[in-house]
Amino acid sequence: MKKSGWVLSIAFLFVISLNLSTFAGESYKIAWSHYTGWEPWGYIQESGIMDKWAKKYEIDSIEIRLINDYVESINMYTAGQFDGCVMTNMDALTIPAVGGIDSTVLIVGDFSNGNDGIVLKNGQKIKDLKGRKVRIVELSVSHYLLSRALDMNGMTERDMTLVNTSDADIASLFIAESEKDPKAAVCTWNPPLMQVRNVNGATLVFDSSTIPGEIIDCLVVRTDAPENLKKALTGAWYEAMRIMSSRTKEGKEAIQIMAKIAGGTEAEFKAQLKTTFMYYQPSAATEFTKSPKLKETMEYVRTFSFDHGLYGDGAPDKNLVGIIFPDGSILGDNKNIKLRFDAKYMQMAADNKL
Repeated sequence: MKKSGWVLSIAFLFVISLNLSTFAGESYKIAWSHYTGWEPWGYIQESGIMDKWAKKYEIDSIEIRLINDYVESINMYTAGQFDGCVMTNMDALTIPAVGGIDSTVLIVGDFSNGNDGIVLKNGQKIKDLKGRKVRIVELSVSHYLLSRALDMNGMTERDMTLVNTSDADIASLFIAESEKDPKAAVCTWNPPLMQVRNVNGATLVFDSSTIPGEIIDCLVVRTDAPENLKKALTGAWYEAMRIMSSRTKEGKEAIQIMAKIAGGTEAEFKAQLKTTFMYYQPSAATEFTKSPKLKETMEYVRTFSFDHGLYGDGAPDKNLVGIIFPDGSILGDNKNIKLRFDAKYMQMAADNKL
């Protein structure tokens, strides 16, 4: 009896300690990488805004960690090393969602409004791409941009030769080639885009402002992430947006900090902001996320993704993965929903309920 009682006591204490540890606190990690529309996350971490919102929702810590390799950051999120990650709408579909990770677009932060573009040496229009070699990061949003530009101008990728190039090298290689090749061409994003546009004789012939609202930059989290994490992240983001967009000393300092985090000057950062349509107001982001335009864009995106093999070799068609929108409508397989656009938390921010 004594032995049995001792064992039960130990078991009881273990259960209590387990319950206490469950409610003792939570820690989460969010990955981000450098891009104009994502630099605010660095500011949120450095300024203490994230700590403030974590405390409000009784979370021990939320670490906003910089990962210098964008694709690797998404891979790490997909592998379970992070609870959330910044990424484009296309990459959210083709990496975690196709990879089987049920993910939610928590915050629609901005869309590229000129941050992505096609530049030609001695060319004035998209049709001048015919017969050229085009440097590009294949299967990236740049590739999507090129595909849309070609489709809008009655052309296909067969009209040119794509040269897969890393984003780290693309500007320097184009600049070097433009001195010898009068038909050098490149499709890229900022800041490399700003560099290649300055090449003598180079012309920007197409950019993302022609397809507004299609290259979307988001914060994606695991769908099963707890409510308090989703609320804390959304609250922190829109506090930063309020400061960043204000004409105050605090707002100016925030911009300076973001420029420093980005590794450039304040003037360079402001120039990139001009070609980034930031949703400073949660109400605007909510309206966009609920709009028919988003569904239309995701139809373009999933078609491009499937046609270019981004669903994997075994994918039967573009309906493999289900994408659900705030109104409950679904693109793709309604039994395999892996990407969710949720306006709930942005709406809460708009209603001052966070």
